[in-house]
Amino acid sequence: MFRLFDTAAGEIVEIVPMIPGQFSMYVCGPTVYDLAHLGHGRYALVFDILRRYLEWRGLKVRHVSNITDVDDKILERAEAENRSPAEVAAEFEEKWFSTMDRLGVLRPHYIPHATEYVENMIRFIDSLLKADVAYAGDDGIYFDVNKVADYGLLARQSPASLRAGARVAEKEFKRSAMDFVLWKLSETSAWSWESPWGPGRPGWHTECVVMSVDILGEEFDLHGGGLDLSFPHHENERVQAEAMHYKFSRHWVHNGFVMVGSEKMSKSLGNFTTLDELLESTDARAYRLLVLQSHYRSPLDVNAQTVSEASRALERLDSTHQRVIDSGIDLTSSRLNEEELERFRDVMDNDLDTATATARLFELRSRVNQLLDDALLEEAATTCATMEHLFGAIGLDLVGAKEADLPDDVKALLEQREAARNAKEYVRSDQLRKELAALGFLVEDTSVGQKVKRT
Repeated sequence: MFRLFDTAAGEIVEIVPMIPGQFSMYVCGPTVYDLAHLGHGRYALVFDILRRYLEWRGLKVRHVSNITDVDDKILERAEAENRSPAEVAAEFEEKWFSTMDRLGVLRPHYIPHATEYVENMIRFIDSLLKADVAYAGDDGIYFDVNKVADYGLLARQSPASLRAGARVAEKEFKRSAMDFVLWKLSETSAWSWESPWGPGRPGWHTECVVMSVDILGEEFDLHGGGLDLSFPHHENERVQAEAMHYKFSRHWVHNGFVMVGSEKMSKSLGNFTTLDELLESTDARAYRLLVLQSHYRSPLDVNAQTVSEASRALERLDSTHQRVIDSGIDLTSSRLNEEELERFRDVMDNDLDTATATARLFELRSRVNQLLDDALLEEAATTCATMEHLFGAIGLDLVGAKEADLPDDVKALLEQREAARNAKEYVRSDQLRKELAALGFLVEDTSVGQKVKRT
């Protein structure tokens, strides 16, 4: 029985797929106006781990994650840099996926773009108006939150308490300070679409409703993202769907914040760190390991010490892997320990408890070393194969290939890539990584340089 903490329910609940053997999940993707930061990396890894684990359990997962390529932040950057919004969005979408690839995050099965769905959004907003849950304001179309009795569910607060805590509406025409825009009028902007209410662009909260329903239907298994999205973004999605009588997401799942010291990481606090900055000096797998060693709902403290500890732990895993290879053991033909597989499943089924699962896998690593010391090679093979199989189930592959054993053409490409990275020629570096992948070699960037393994 697989269980997760459901934000809407406020407790850990059993997750029963809508369609037996399948699982549909929508995870809010990036607004492409800047580089990905550590918080982006955490949520991407958490839901990558969830997807991988569900697939390991035998479910056929349909994973959707959008690209918000129409947003005020994109427009502001475009105007500041005298570029078109489309150019800004395209640049940072490319950089987003380049970073996610480095992080080992699987591409979603569907990647809808907001700009592809504007006409659908216009029709949806028109339906909300006809349902009398939206109204025309001075600068656009707004959703009337008073028309939804349980507004605030995902904030775990009552509508009354939210109203009491809300700031006075800056716009006098708004019926409630919490009413949110569905369509922004923008007659003076070149970046707009025609609509029955005048030229403009859609509000952020409407985009994901329209895209998720179009791809997954009016009911699907899970909607996820970082905790910062639970309110107001996900709540505003939910009430729009509810107003149209969609069942929408059966479960809402959110991961905790990334902390720097005692504060949540954010640009406004000046502790904003891009993922690329981290990955320049750290093996990407170390950040995944750091995420795995913390429960997904807990705050994650990312600093020099925690990253260093994760990097050293990763080196110990790689060292054990290499020791097994050097002993002549063929892990590909080794059997797996069924008891350990069942233990792993039980722990992960309990609210995706990667911290406990990872701690057990490190115990297996210690066991492997002891078995090798005792020359019990068959048992060492089973234990190591089991450990690596389970790490692989959550996206952490161990590295063992020695550069001396690599073909000359692969060595040459690695040298070219190292030179490109040192020169900060990242496009060239990514192209060389793809060439190596085509030859059957996966490259990881670590604090001690490139590591490579056969795929």
